[in-house]
Amino acid sequence: MTTRWFEMKRQDVIDKLGTCPEKGLAEHQAKERLEQIGPNKLLSSERKPPWKMLLDQFKDFMVLVLIAATFISGMLGEWADAVTIMIIVIVNAILGFVQEFRAEKSMEALKALTAPEALVVREGVERKIPAADLVPGDIVLLDTGDKVPADLRLLAIANLEIEESALTGESFPVKKRVENMAGETEVSLGDTRNMAYMGTVVVRGRGKGVIVDTGMHTEMGHITRMIQEAEEDQTPLQRRLDQLGRVLVAFCLLVCALVVVLGILRGEPIYHMFLAGVSLAVAAIPEGLPAIVTIALAIGVQRMIKRNAIIRRLPAVETLGCATVICSDKTGTLTENQMTVREILVGNSHVSVTGEGYDPKGEFRFDGVKGSEFSTFLKCAALCNNAKLTKGEISVGGIFRNLTKGNLSNVWGIAGDPTEGALMVMAAKGKVWRKDLENEEQRLLELPFDSIRKRMSVVYQDAKGQLTTYVKGAPDVMLDLCTHIYKDGRVIQLSDQARREILKKNSEMAQGALRVLALAYRNIEGVASEEDLTEEKVEQKLVFLGLAGMIDPPRPSAVHSIQACRRAGIRTVMITGDHQLTAQAVGKELGLLPRGAKVLTGTQLDQLDDNELQHEAEQTTVYARVTPKHKLRIVRALKRNGHIVAMTGDGVNDAPAVKEADIGIAMGKAGTDVTKEASAMVLADDNFSTIAAAIEEGRGIYDNIRKFIRYLLSCNVGEVLTMFLAVLMGMPLPLLPIQILWMNLVTDGLPAMALGVDPVEKDIMYRRPRDPQESVFSHGLGMRIMSTGVIFAIGTLLAFAVGLMLGQVDLARTMAFNTLVFFQLFFVFSCRSERHSIAEVGLFGNPHLVSAVLISASLQLAVNYIGFLQPIFHTVPLELKHWVIILSIAILPQILGIIGKVIKDRAKERIMYIKA
Repeated sequence: MTTRWFEMKRQDVIDKLGTCPEKGLAEHQAKERLEQIGPNKLLSSERKPPWKMLLDQFKDFMVLVLIAATFISGMLGEWADAVTIMIIVIVNAILGFVQEFRAEKSMEALKALTAPEALVVREGVERKIPAADLVPGDIVLLDTGDKVPADLRLLAIANLEIEESALTGESFPVKKRVENMAGETEVSLGDTRNMAYMGTVVVRGRGKGVIVDTGMHTEMGHITRMIQEAEEDQTPLQRRLDQLGRVLVAFCLLVCALVVVLGILRGEPIYHMFLAGVSLAVAAIPEGLPAIVTIALAIGVQRMIKRNAIIRRLPAVETLGCATVICSDKTGTLTENQMTVREILVGNSHVSVTGEGYDPKGEFRFDGVKGSEFSTFLKCAALCNNAKLTKGEISVGGIFRNLTKGNLSNVWGIAGDPTEGALMVMAAKGKVWRKDLENEEQRLLELPFDSIRKRMSVVYQDAKGQLTTYVKGAPDVMLDLCTHIYKDGRVIQLSDQARREILKKNSEMAQGALRVLALAYRNIEGVASEEDLTEEKVEQKLVFLGLAGMIDPPRPSAVHSIQACRRAGIRTVMITGDHQLTAQAVGKELGLLPRGAKVLTGTQLDQLDDNELQHEAEQTTVYARVTPKHKLRIVRALKRNGHIVAMTGDGVNDAPAVKEADIGIAMGKAGTDVTKEASAMVLADDNFSTIAAAIEEGRGIYDNIRKFIRYLLSCNVGEVLTMFLAVLMGMPLPLLPIQILWMNLVTDGLPAMALGVDPVEKDIMYRRPRDPQESVFSHGLGMRIMSTGVIFAIGTLLAFAVGLMLGQVDLARTMAFNTLVFFQLFFVFSCRSERHSIAEVGLFGNPHLVSAVLISASLQLAVNYIGFLQPIFHTVPLELKHWVIILSIAILPQILGIIGKVIKDRAKERIMYIKA
């Protein structure tokens, strides 16, 4: 029988699960339960096993034709050909399996990195762990935007509302409570308000709960409506290449059939021409292209992960190279996200605060008289706060950068929001600690901060029963709620003159790049019950306490990255909820605001229609005082202007703008689960520089795909034209079927794969963004492929003709065979760049490619000089004079390419000199 957790009292639930609401489970308990119950996962579709991957390599039509040709060869007594063809087919299958297996592993690693996490309390310490590691009895903390990781019985809440449509179909959020529901026999799932269920989303408030069920034992598991994993969709580039592949297959089969028919008509044996046609088709059709595109995308994604950019959707890799605008949050992305209070305005005093980071060491320097209002100001900062100061722990706030500075036990950090952390540190510097205050007062209510309200309130009750609300928020919003001010130890009416002075001081602090928050309080009278503590009741007629100005310095790396993006033709736009003057000061420090440029505020945005905003969006680089709705309008305006937009976000309300953007980017540390799910990319370090690095890698991946398209198709065109022209000119076949198959193996395998991991070109961020609609053959790539194939064919036939003049047809074929192979092995180095010569990019810039070419060249030499291989591949040993001819022809295109590049560059310089 299923336990009816919602009927039980909180303490009974805790006792039954053997846990502690304050300290949670011990690590050894959690480990034992995880072994007994299993991971907190829903059943998902099984991944394709390796053996099936290997078998699938033999399902290709051309491979099946080759296998049939093997049997025909055996029946005709051509055992050497049959065995060799079979070996080549198997080796090709193994290469394809390795490519697919590596891609699959890369995708699995990516999914592990993007797996949901949960904030739990274990052994008294808050920590984030993978949701799969949760067990019954774990104490989980929920915040706005979190996805509930398992089925929970709620223990404590603060204005908690959860959207449960994924489970119940109800579109409205459910307001939660903690009291048990004993005695109610007919209770629907949507009525169990003291429960939170796996897969639902916190849309408001905070909460704490104990896990009662995990994995398939949850309500979501019972209903099985959630599909954990969807089929991997192809990227737009992969789809275009699939279409291209079908066209190429049809074209190649037509040409190969023509070669076979012409050969038979000329008197060649039907069997030999059939085998030649099949071999030529196998060599000509770029069957490795989809696999190499996949591996290039997968390896590129892995490289991005190393640079803290986690790709959630593969199409984002392509879109990154097309980005023209990056819309970025300020706090934590363009700035350090390590807030420190620097200035305070309280009573008649202006106060300077010393100290660095989260270490609660520092002093207050008063420019005026210190009154009793200062202690109330610090008390409000400590109580209207959910952050925690930590010492000797790796906290959510992060202290990794300090680990090298001394003993970990002496390192201070924060768990929670950095802004709240700064206020908590400020209070601690004045010897005011929340844990001491809460020994005498109890929190009854919390009204959480959100981007619409722009404030947070808490209500505390002291031992005498006195209720007090403490509020913090944006100064302009707070002043509208305040009717009095605490000054000179007295609560007096807040005059219009005082309001103007406060706003003036707020502007001065904001101009100094300080983020400013106002603090206020009020003693509440005449409340009969907690139900009467409504938002309207507790947030009116407040007493103004003061302003706290905190600094969040710009990241030095962000300044460099913004400059790099500008060189790359990408405009950076800063969007913040901070005061206009703060945004303006930070924008100038980051180099985003040129002289005369203006900051557009949310209020001004509201006065613009869509057409006016579309015009303003083309010129504005800094927005201030914006809400998530404004973000959505900005993204749409930029997209209407033809931009490819990347948009960052962290809060649940940012999700629509993040989803609307061409490249939605979520914060890995500060981001909510909802925003991460809406995003295409997650920043593991919440750093703007990571976006620039991801764009660089995205451009590099697309470049590498073009590189091996150029290489593969040039080589394949060369092979087809060599056979086709030879038949047209009435020459003997320059290549035998077994030689064509071998060539396909040694040139299209390792070298092509090595191009997929070619390093990013140094000047890649000096180019304009790519047009997302451009063909993969744009910028003359198609013409270069055809011209290279023609050169290969003419050079190979020249070597064949010279061989015929020097001796028998076997020598001529050996020379043609080696010429075409070394044509391709030399040419692969030219494919490393479309803009630079081999000399400029460096011969050894890609060690994987050098190794691949050396291996392929060694294998090619082996079939020439190892005795038992010669009759199989119909080769004869070559002398020095033969190699001089072969290598001279094979390397000639590269030499001509370098000379042509030099002439072209000098012509450009001459034109620029004349213009100057």
